[in-house]
Amino acid sequence: MKEIDEKEAERHKAKMAKRKAMQDAEVAEKTVTEKGLLIVNTGPGKGKTTAAFGLALRMLGYGKRVGVVQFVKGAWHTGEKDAFATFGDRMVWHTMGEGFTWETQDIKRDIAAAEAAWAKAVELIADPSINLVVLDELNIALRYDYLDLDSVVSTLKNRREGLHVVVTGRNAKPALIEAADLVTEMGSVKHHFSAGVKAQQGIEF
Repeated sequence: MKEIDEKEAERHKAKMAKRKAMQDAEVAEKTVTEKGLLIVNTGPGKGKTTAAFGLALRMLGYGKRVGVVQFVKGAWHTGEKDAFATFGDRMVWHTMGEGFTWETQDIKRDIAAAEAAWAKAVELIADPSINLVVLDELNIALRYDYLDLDSVVSTLKNRREGLHVVVTGRNAKPALIEAADLVTEMGSVKHHFSAGVKAQQGIEF
């Protein structure tokens, strides 16, 4: 352990006291105690869905109910689905996609799947017992114009009070970003896929 002399310790203490005062003042300025948030996880980096499921786990930890609709990832069996199943009816899970668009190669089928998934999402959004809704890869359906953007954004903006919604997927539309309360763009600095590593159980699915 690095040795710290008394003067350095005092300087650190004073610095942290000043920092705490600034943080406390910033928190005191906030006037909204609670608000249902529209959260968007986008960008080319890995971890958008993983982050959304982290929030889902947090909600479940507080005894809340969570709903998930997966718009694209229907072709893969995932570990998180099995893990969330242990929470019983507090986790409502709907895998509605049929795989990536380059796998289905059928635009009519893709649109039908997206419309069915969105209909299920609207049901969950209206369910007063659910506290968080995760719309996994909704951004992909919007990117390819499988759903009406204005209608989707309007529904999300006018969701019931107190409901949190997380939307994931690359290339979030500007209108959705504008409507959101929190937008995180995940960057891609380095990815093992580029080095020839295939998707692995427990990491990608």
